Amino acid sequence: MLNYLWAGMIGIGIICAAFTGRIPEITNAALDSSKEAVSLCITMMGVMSFWVGMMEIASEAGLVGSMSRRMRPLIRFLFPAIPKNHPSIEHITTNIIANVLGLGWAATPAGLKAMEGLENLEEERRQGKLPGPVRRPGIASNEMCTFLIINISSLQLIPVNVIAYRSQYGSVNPAAIVGPGIIATAVSTAVAVVFCKVMDGKRRA
Repeated sequence: MLNYLWAGMIGIGIICAAFTGRIPEITNAALDSSKEAVSLCITMMGVMSFWVGMMEIASEAGLVGSMSRRMRPLIRFLFPAIPKNHPSIEHITTNIIANVLGLGWAATPAGLKAMEGLENLEEERRQGKLPGPVRRPGIASNEMCTFLIINISSLQLIPVNVIAYRSQYGSVNPAAIVGPGIIATAVSTAVAVVFCKVMDGKRRA
């Protein structure tokens, strides 16, 4: 669907430019945008490399593990149906920590592993190895839905990506977004948690 939308917008733009005699402007805009895209990719690659490296250092130093242990009560509150020592818990906590620090790229691998772990959890339930509601293959479990919603709405203390974008495009104070970002993501996370708990309660009723 998105492919059709993008193709449609590009086609409409070209047609409008042809009828208004602005084809040269379209050509110049395409060339300028290509140059900006390459420059932005280089900038974001540097930012990503730095923060992913910091995340690896924190992991090797035991900081991520320590934070994960401190987050166990929160994880138990959000995902009460996941067994205490299930492997997916570590990936979920790593993903949440990376998102809170604004490291979206670093959070993605952990998020994929967490989803894989939750799918394995569902398979164990289907085989009768673990208690809990059993769903047909291809249907997301409560834990998967909760994790996805928390992931999307995640609290961010340092919106690294937005700061990098603002810096790239000449913002006088790129870090000015930190305060509003914390407020906005805190509200979105609170709403997400309440929504997940309400829907989970309805499913159990």
